[in-house]
Amino acid sequence: MDFIWNSITDWLKEVLVSGIVSNLSGMFDSTNEQIGQIAGQVGLTPQAWNSGIFNMIQNLSNNVILPIAGIILALVMTMEFIRIIMDKNNMHDFDTWSILMWVFKTACAILIVSNTWNIVMAVFDVSQTVVNNAAGIIVGNTDIELVTEGLEETLMAMELSSLIGLWFQSMIVGVTMHILSIIIMLICFGRMIEIYLVTSVAPIPMSTMMNHEWSQMGQNYLRSLFALAFQGFLIIVCVAIYAVLVQNMVVESDISMAIWTVMGYTVLLCFTLFKTSSLAKSVFNAH
Repeated sequence: MDFIWNSITDWLKEVLVSGIVSNLSGMFDSTNEQIGQIAGQVGLTPQAWNSGIFNMIQNLSNNVILPIAGIILALVMTMEFIRIIMDKNNMHDFDTWSILMWVFKTACAILIVSNTWNIVMAVFDVSQTVVNNAAGIIVGNTDIELVTEGLEETLMAMELSSLIGLWFQSMIVGVTMHILSIIIMLICFGRMIEIYLVTSVAPIPMSTMMNHEWSQMGQNYLRSLFALAFQGFLIIVCVAIYAVLVQNMVVESDISMAIWTVMGYTVLLCFTLFKTSSLAKSVFNAH
């Protein structure tokens, strides 16, 4: 009777060990792939990420938004001229210098609006250089591999009840890791879509830069643009910290603890990636 029970137990162990090893083998493949692509994704300029979307946004900005920005520019500079007149006691204390100052500010405003696209792309060119330099210095190996040599022998030495629990854990964590990999992809893609949306309306806030009362709109837009651009640097730092954490793990001692630790690190990575947007905005005082 003991022989039959031992045979059934050994067979169940082999099935469970095979299932656990299979689950662990592909558990982190999608997550490794997504995390490995982060450095490349955030280091791309809007034009390099998707040239088709870039050209569409550029055409919309130049042909649809720019004429509106021209109207707003004429409005705000007229208001600026009225303000200058009112400040000079309704022209009783008016001087030629005030006219020259208004002409200079108007010329600067026209120059800014007509070169808005170049200014915006210059911001992302600078951030791309920073992100790529950072990626070359701090990003390490983020691949996670829990299937090590001798793992099957270690699992076969475990009790049947422990193997059943570990099999269920590997299934649950496997599904969770696939969900987390999708979240990571959405964060990176969402940032790029936000960049395209923000750059598409760039001429409108930039047209207010030279007005005394409305200039806060343009200044806040620039701060938001820098925050969005340098968010990529914060994402690279998050990935680098994640790489250090997962590479310092000890898998052989407790496979169950290793599974949940990796999942915890990945959840933490997703949380910090979400926080990079608000953190970048707080650094640049953008609203």
